[in-house]
Amino acid sequence: MENNQLLPFERNRYYVGKLLTSADFQAEQTYNNHKRRFLNEMMFGSGIVCGLGVYSLDDLSIMVDSGVAVDGCGREIAVESPVVRKLSAVEGFERLETERATLCLRYQEEDVHPVYTVRGQESGESYECNRVREGWQLVLRDSESLPPVCPPEPEFLATAVLYEDEDYAVTCVMPAQSPCGATVRLEVTVRRLRDTAEPLTLKAAVQTPAFTDENGSHELLLELLDLCPEGEATISRHLRAQSVPAPESVLLADSQSIQVRVGGDERSAGENFMLRVTVVEATAAQIVDYAASSASLEMRSAASGQEFVPLAEISLQRTRNAYLIEEIRTTGVRQYIRTAATDALRQELEGWFRPASAVSADSPAARSAVPPAECRAEPIYATGVCEIPLGTNMRRGQVAYSDEIVHGLGAGTVFVSVGAEYLADDPKLGTAARNTIYGNVDLFPQEQAPTVAAETAVKVMNDRGSFVVAARLLEDSTQVVLPLRWVAVSLPGSGEESKIQKLSGKSIAAVQPTVVMAARESHFFNVRFNNMEPCTLTYELTEKDSGEITSDGIYTAPGREGVFEIRISCAELPLISTYAYAVVKKRDAREDEKA
Repeated sequence: MENNQLLPFERNRYYVGKLLTSADFQAEQTYNNHKRRFLNEMMFGSGIVCGLGVYSLDDLSIMVDSGVAVDGCGREIAVESPVVRKLSAVEGFERLETERATLCLRYQEEDVHPVYTVRGQESGESYECNRVREGWQLVLRDSESLPPVCPPEPEFLATAVLYEDEDYAVTCVMPAQSPCGATVRLEVTVRRLRDTAEPLTLKAAVQTPAFTDENGSHELLLELLDLCPEGEATISRHLRAQSVPAPESVLLADSQSIQVRVGGDERSAGENFMLRVTVVEATAAQIVDYAASSASLEMRSAASGQEFVPLAEISLQRTRNAYLIEEIRTTGVRQYIRTAATDALRQELEGWFRPASAVSADSPAARSAVPPAECRAEPIYATGVCEIPLGTNMRRGQVAYSDEIVHGLGAGTVFVSVGAEYLADDPKLGTAARNTIYGNVDLFPQEQAPTVAAETAVKVMNDRGSFVVAARLLEDSTQVVLPLRWVAVSLPGSGEESKIQKLSGKSIAAVQPTVVMAARESHFFNVRFNNMEPCTLTYELTEKDSGEITSDGIYTAPGREGVFEIRISCAELPLISTYAYAVVKKRDAREDEKA
């Protein structure tokens, strides 16, 4: 029985002497069923209420646990006990065209309990089924053929095309309304239009008058490097709305500031980019409530009505005569219905993930927590490497300049220092190590640094958030470039507490700063906190192809020998940092040292 058309409701009107036939009793059942299912769909939506886990028993079979679901028509589906199926026996398997299939649950009715009917001779049927069993059926569908989850209301999101040609379309999407002072997400979606398209590189400077980026700048720099997605790829950035309303605002970029390269072909944006948004005096909950509830009944009904309840996505390895279950994935596939019956359990479980701000003010955890003002991530430290081109056969006294370098600390007073960086043999480590000399290189004659002798100066453009390095040669040189390490520190403005003073006496140190390891071996770098509470740490490798390190500090050595540097810093206060070194040697060399 299809039940997609629920409205209008009609119920029996009883009166004295009314003749009741089977049609009247059917109308009574239809009214109650339709009203209940209408409320199910409007109030709860569709999805899984409980259970219905999907597990792989072997390479050919699956098990679906017992549970309850509600489909897009509001019909309840109850699987009373676990069920085991060969995947090839599930309806729809033979019609699969790809190796990604979605296992779904579908409502199904069945006429049961046949009984003898008195008036069977008139209808030609001696028996009629006395009951209707509300059951279910497992079905398989190609994942690509299932309709996507309904996106947010069109009025909730603002969309504009940043760049488009015959090969690629780049689109920017963000909420059309943002609360004052709130952080909102901007999504940049790259869609490849032709299979033969070469990789896309796009750089754009987007002006954001009513918003600031992570560095506090009203200019958002977008960089998409060598993208060649299979279909679509999405990059997210976050912007912070200003604290006062902006009824009419835009994100904009001049076509000249949008640089595009497809393969080796330089291209230009034909039109300026403009995305219209507003900043309003409303909470995020108010904006979301309006967007979620503003759809009319016709729109809501058109979006519902899906008879399938997705349970899991199954990846298959198929040959001409056989198949194997490779993986069963439920994350991102299943949609759940929240019910009042599970609220208490849900709150207890969510307590394991409750942020520090939700801890009671009288609890020990709250008393030892870092104040919110100090928890805000403020970029006060940045470093990098720059190269100054020297040309050929430069003479003593000549001056060379670097390109303009963006330090990433935003506008404001910033101190920048540069030093000569080079590699030299380190007897303590037993291999080559990287060194940096800030100031006069001649004061370290024993180092024999293979770098150009030069005096340097730095011009910082405070309002632009960038700087330029100048170098005057102290001797003739035949080198082509002068490599330098730069360090930038943000200084406090007028009336602002010195950020450097906040760091006074605080430091971190690696428990084991130097570790001798074999290739592909792993090691956890633990840290000791001095005069400060433990905080979130970030780990990064200072050079390319020097191994891998996780966000938890587990370092895996590369397949080659050498000395590799790991920088460890506090996430909230990046200036508090330390370094650790991994000395990677062959396994037999390590065994000789131990002997």
